[in-house]
Amino acid sequence: MSKVSNTLILASAVATAMAGLATTASAAGDEKCYGISLAGENGCAAGPGTSCAGTSTVDYQGNAWSLVPAGTCETTMIEAMGDSPERKGSLTALERDIPA
Repeated sequence: MSKVSNTLILASAVATAMAGLATTASAAGDEKCYGISLAGENGCAAGPGTSCAGTSTVDYQGNAWSLVPAGTCETTMIEAMGDSPERKGSLTALERDIPA
């Protein structure tokens, strides 16, 4: 076989393997859950004032998200803060605990 053929075969194998990994991750069914991440531990795009992963500035920032297994977000309880009762995560951005 020529070097070009070997390169094409190798590239095809790598692409197939990568596609399989992406499908497995999608099949796991993770979803964005807002209002549960600790400061600096969020996924990308935590809303105004943040740019990407790890940029949230307060615990449980309402517009910051973390990936969780599908179906668990709205049953994930977070610690009570001060006089606040326990709260749950949300599948949509929240207006609570957003820094000024």
